Amino acid sequence: MSSWMVVTSADNFQRTIDLGFTKQGFKARQRKKVMEQMEPGDDLLYYVTGVQVFAATARITSAGFEEHELIWTSKPGEDYPWRVEVRPDRVLVDEDWIPTSEIAPGLEYVQKWPAEHWKLAFQGNLHRIPDEDFATVRAALAGGRRLAIRAAKVVAKRASGR
Repeated sequence: MSSWMVVTSADNFQRTIDLGFTKQGFKARQRKKVMEQMEPGDDLLYYVTGVQVFAATARITSAGFEEHELIWTSKPGEDYPWRVEVRPDRVLVDEDWIPTSEIAPGLEYVQKWPAEHWKLAFQGNLHRIPDEDFATVRAALAGGRRLAIRAAKVVAKRASGR
């Protein structure tokens, strides 16, 4: 099993919440990672750009697949076509999100960059990270208040067009 970090905007993170944390999409250039490297049982860590926080963890529950329903957005024409089904693990209320500055400089993954430029580790949409880093952040998220995820209700509402 592997651990991954999803780098996402606050708007796109909210879209994943609105889906009830049932699936996650990735940009077109992530095809190989999603379709050939991700597997059910892998872990996802969510980093929210702009506010620079860790906000959630989830577990991948399906193989990768292609889908073009417009859910997540960035630049025009990007529909995040490479997707996996997920199950929420720890999803915190936004007041309890953890600033990356409190944890990130000590993570093994971040050591690839010069200390003064550690924030470069959070550029791009998807990164494989050491399992130990995932465990460190997941443990830190354990102290926060969890957001109530209502998957069935939200997904049914979206499917009916309401």
